[in-house]
Amino acid sequence: MTGTVLLFDLFGVIARLQSAEDKDRIVRTAGIPAPDFWDTYWTLRPPYDRGEVAGPGYWRSVAKTLGTRFDDHRIEHLIAADIASWSGVDDTMVDLIEELAAQDRRIALLSNIPEELAGHYEVRHAWFNRFEVCALSCRIGRAKPDPDAYRWCRNALRVPPDRILFVDDRQDNIRAAEAVGMRGHLFTAPARLREHLAQSDAEPSRP
Repeated sequence: MTGTVLLFDLFGVIARLQSAEDKDRIVRTAGIPAPDFWDTYWTLRPPYDRGEVAGPGYWRSVAKTLGTRFDDHRIEHLIAADIASWSGVDDTMVDLIEELAAQDRRIALLSNIPEELAGHYEVRHAWFNRFEVCALSCRIGRAKPDPDAYRWCRNALRVPPDRILFVDDRQDNIRAAEAVGMRGHLFTAPARLREHLAQSDAEPSRP
C-alpha cells in the first residue's frame, strides 16, 4: 500500500545490536563482573533513553547501584565505548532506506536512544536525515513500548494509525504499536522486509 507510512525502529533493524566484543569492551572499561553490570545497565537505561538524565548522570547511577564509583575519566571512556557498541549499521538496510527516500515514500524513525548516541548518528550518517519524522526517545520523552511513543508518531505524521506500518525486531514493541492501531512487521531480515513491502504495495488502497 503505497500510501502507508513506514515507521522504522533503529537498533536491530537498520543499526546492529551490540556484539559480544562490544559488550566485553564496556565491561572491561567499567571493571565490574558482567552479570551484575548488565542487570544494572538495562534497569537504569529507560530514564537515559527518555532524556531525563545525561550520560555522566546515567553512569554515576550505574556505579552507585553497583556499590562503586566511576571518576570523570572512566565515565568519558564508558560513554565512548557505549556509543561505539551501538554504532554498527546494516548497509543493506541503509540501501533500502535510501531507495525508499528516492521513491518519495513516507518514512519515519522511532528509536529508544540517548542523546549522546543520537548526536553521533546525526553527525555521521547522512541517511539519518532521510526520515520525515525522527521520534528519538531522548527528544520526545517517551520510549517504546510506552503507548505514548507510538501516539506521538501518529500525531507527528498526521495519519490514522492503520496507515502506519511499524517495523521492529522485538515482538513486545510490535504488540504495543498494534495496540494503538498501527500495523506491525516483525523484522528478521532485509529480504523478508522487502517481500512484505512488495506484497503490501500490491494490495488495493484502503478508502
